[in-house]
Amino acid sequence: MATVEKDIKEKSVKISIAKKEIKKKAESLSDRIVVQTELSDGTNWKDLEFSHPERTVRIGTVFSGIGAIEHAFQRLNLRHKIVFAGDIDDKCKMSYFANYEISEDNWFSDIREFDAKPYKGKVDFIVGGAPCQAFSMVGRRLGFEDARGTLFYEFARVVKETQPKLFLFENVRGLLNHDKGRTWRVMHDIFEELGYDVKFRVLNSCDYGIPQHRERIYCLGFKNKTDFKFPAPIDLEYRMYDFLEDYIDTKYFLREKGIKFVTSHKNREKSYTQINGDVQLCQKRNQQFNWHGDFVYHPDSELTPTDAAFDEFVFDVKDVEEKYYLSEKVARYVLAGGTKGFKTSTETDLDIARPLLQSMHKMHRAGVDNYVTHKGRIRKLTPRECLRLMGFRDTFKIVVSDTSAYQQAGNSIVVDVLIALLKQLDITKYGK
Repeated sequence: MATVEKDIKEKSVKISIAKKEIKKKAESLSDRIVVQTELSDGTNWKDLEFSHPERTVRIGTVFSGIGAIEHAFQRLNLRHKIVFAGDIDDKCKMSYFANYEISEDNWFSDIREFDAKPYKGKVDFIVGGAPCQAFSMVGRRLGFEDARGTLFYEFARVVKETQPKLFLFENVRGLLNHDKGRTWRVMHDIFEELGYDVKFRVLNSCDYGIPQHRERIYCLGFKNKTDFKFPAPIDLEYRMYDFLEDYIDTKYFLREKGIKFVTSHKNREKSYTQINGDVQLCQKRNQQFNWHGDFVYHPDSELTPTDAAFDEFVFDVKDVEEKYYLSEKVARYVLAGGTKGFKTSTETDLDIARPLLQSMHKMHRAGVDNYVTHKGRIRKLTPRECLRLMGFRDTFKIVVSDTSAYQQAGNSIVVDVLIALLKQLDITKYGK
């Protein structure tokens, strides 16, 4: 708590100047209206192809966390080079260095002390999201009065000093209406003053493949004028249930009734279904309703995460450790409907997860956090499950404590939303 208070109340000449400039600019822009960029009505982003897959995109990140954009490039198998990255949290540095290639010389801890001028002309794409607590509806919403709020200026400074072809700034939705919209108008104007064509929109991760309600503002700045429109939402195919470690009966596995039908003597005799056979029967369009088609037995369902041919969302199955289950006392607390005038939902096992919080390790009420039940017992999500719900594959190495892993997942950007943006952008056009 002391650290948070220090961050909020920190004073320096630099911060004081930034606050004065922001206040002056906010007054001059009080009547200006900025409108969100439209969604694309063209080809679905999932069907778009990269025009120059042979090119390498040079990326630089600030407030890097655990490298969401870096993981997005990895998942897309795109050529890229990390030019610089940095985060003030030492635990984030541990996770970052365990998962990405970067030299110590190109890592910085405090953006306020980072001189980005030597990287001018050496980076194509800058990505970052200044700490959001100053604007989040979950926090105190002090905005630029919170010293962390002025870190936005540091992001803008890095863009100014490096002059990338484009940048991505991500933050909480609350930023748009903070201080009656004046805060965002200031930021938008600063980006335009830097010479960038600014496009922004609030996107929800459950519209881009991840079963989590997580609305964030995504702001893109283009060095050249563009008619860019944001990727349109797609139908959600998965539930939170599909991302859990101790469940394997996703929609790709037959339940008891289906197994009985597929293995019945009558069904096998009429060759409706082929099981582990050499002859491949034609899969029918209505297979999910009548169970006809091809089926394969997976002994004990021990699928490996490298079996991409089966499905990238089905992971290794392993027993969840006892420490993630809630004691009766804690379970009563998280399932309490509230006290006095405070009421909250007690719903668990949601199809679409509530927003993952960086404070998940503290175990809030069920109306704030995500809890699931297994064999009659309630438990919290594991760090691995939280990472999956942020779009990180199991190839991402967890090298920190559970507490830090929860914080890192909750502070990250959802990788799948970034993938949608990269495809819509055709990010390879900006490579070399």
